[in-house]
Amino acid sequence: MSKKLTLRTKVLLEGLKFPESPRWHDDILWFVDMEGCKVMTIDLNGNTEIILQRSSRVSGLGWLPDNRLLIVAMDDNCLLRLDPNGVNVIADLNKFNFVLSNDMVVDKKGRAYVGSFGFNYMEGEPFAPTRLVLVEPDGTARVVAEDMAFPNGAVITPDSKTLIVAETFAAKLTAFDILDDGSLTNRRVWARLRSLPPDGICLDADGGIWLAAPGRGRAVRVLEGGEITHIVKVENDAYACMLGGLDRKTLFVATSKHTRDAGRIEFVEVDVPGVGLP
Repeated sequence: MSKKLTLRTKVLLEGLKFPESPRWHDDILWFVDMEGCKVMTIDLNGNTEIILQRSSRVSGLGWLPDNRLLIVAMDDNCLLRLDPNGVNVIADLNKFNFVLSNDMVVDKKGRAYVGSFGFNYMEGEPFAPTRLVLVEPDGTARVVAEDMAFPNGAVITPDSKTLIVAETFAAKLTAFDILDDGSLTNRRVWARLRSLPPDGICLDADGGIWLAAPGRGRAVRVLEGGEITHIVKVENDAYACMLGGLDRKTLFVATSKHTRDAGRIEFVEVDVPGVGLP
């Protein structure tokens, strides 16, 4: 096994409540301040903009082929679309018995794979598995995977043939083949992570996956099979990461801790650029 490379971040933005779901889109970083109930952007000079302010929490982000933004409304268990006339609900996910909707990845056709908590983690309820749901651009939704241990961050490979999902409470990355209609097959373990619970993830051009590991003060790069090649240490806890920047070699890390307004967007330069979705 090769020696792990340890990196340190710099701070791009601080004073957030709980940043999550970073996305590099249209040459700018998009993210949510989950507990602040808003969608935001920040450029490489640190200039921010609030795209959407709500009264309840938001999580996963993605885009339709026509560049309209999709947003997961966590507490409402809905998938939202930001239209020129405002925000519209395109899918109600309560029928799938979601306790709390969470992250998602949207493919090139605008199909959204949405995960959730399977139990009320915040209230100390015992673990329960949940489902991964696919939402078509017209709002039609169906279950595409069962018995998942909190499907969290997810990536789709550049050829659109493979979906890899972080199962946070199973400490593993799980891969599926994607069929033409968006259904999933050939479920398999992509990497077992032992004591690292994966949260938000992103993919690089050499097939490595960067993952944020809450409770461990780090993000790591892992290869298929589980070998860790890089460690990025952060002062707070890391909850999500995204490869962006003009050459896609800037790793942005969303971090926070249990102190009000301690959330940050941090960054570090890496060697391999990001690919795929999100």
